[in-house]
Amino acid sequence: MDNQLDTNDKIKAAAMEEFLKNGFQMASLRNIVKIAGVTTGAFYGYYKSKEELFESLVDEQYNHIMKMYIDTQNEFKQLDTDTMQSSMGKVSGDCMEDMLDYMYDNVNEFRLILMCSKGTKYENMIHEMSDIEVQATHDFVNAMQADGKAIKSVDPMLEHMLVSGMFSAFFELLIHKDDIKEAKLYLHQLRSFYTAGWREIFEIEL
Repeated sequence: MDNQLDTNDKIKAAAMEEFLKNGFQMASLRNIVKIAGVTTGAFYGYYKSKEELFESLVDEQYNHIMKMYIDTQNEFKQLDTDTMQSSMGKVSGDCMEDMLDYMYDNVNEFRLILMCSKGTKYENMIHEMSDIEVQATHDFVNAMQADGKAIKSVDPMLEHMLVSGMFSAFFELLIHKDDIKEAKLYLHQLRSFYTAGWREIFEIEL
């Protein structure tokens, strides 16, 4: 551990190492303070619990990416239906590009969230985003139908499966691909696949 780091930095660096190796549930505070080279008393001077320590590592990144996604959905809702119809695939796809850039800028934090957060409030991020996407899809269909446009409603179970699958595939990029350029190539293919799929299901030109 770098001697130039202050005590809190040492704790957080050790925690990142321990959580990435063992996950939140199996991570040991004893190992964290040992790796950090600090006392248990020093740890509790900064954090009340293992949960609070994990939160200190990922909360900013979690909130930022959720805000990115929610803001995009809210901005899309403000568009007129003609623009919604023509830009749906592009708006959501561009948002995923921005999210991917942010995740790779904070790769360890998001690998903690995606792979090591079971037992914390962050473990359901994919489910939370899926719920937002499902509601946004309902709002889109309702807006189009209210404006007299021909669009087919989607069976709720099918919709949930498709949306969950989309986000699972998206976040798999960060888990398995260290090279962001390679990840973006996969993302472009995912965008094409899902845009074509939604076009078919909605029976509408997107």
